[in-house]
Amino acid sequence: MAFPVPEPGLVIPYSYLWRYEHQTGKQEGRKHRPAVIVLSIEKQDETRIVTVAPVTHIKPRDLMSCVEIPPSVKQYLGLDHQKSWVILNEVNQFAWPGYDLTPVPGTKNKFEYGFLPPKLFDIIKAGVLDLIIKRRAGVTNRD
Repeated sequence: MAFPVPEPGLVIPYSYLWRYEHQTGKQEGRKHRPAVIVLSIEKQDETRIVTVAPVTHIKPRDLMSCVEIPPSVKQYLGLDHQKSWVILNEVNQFAWPGYDLTPVPGTKNKFEYGFLPPKLFDIIKAGVLDLIIKRRAGVTNRD
């Protein structure tokens, strides 16, 4: 089983743990969902730390803390036809590949949907980093 190189902009199937779930003591995400790799850093010990933002079908109340994925991008990635948003104000961090990376539904050995278009990814990355810097984003460490 070969995992992809965890590059920023790659959309992966991941068992995301929401911040509110973590705060109630949960350690595992309730379901597998697409997540966008926002940051991937190799530490001195060669461990790779990955930061992912979740994708959801539920329209967020705060539209300033999300980015809608255009239908053409969803189609390109092989996602469903429902509206979806990338959440910018919370992320999970974990050592790659981690236990929560799962195969794409309907496959056995495919662990990525594909890359977001660069312009869309740049908007998402800037939004996540801005909210983290302003301390308006939650970071949940999954290790």
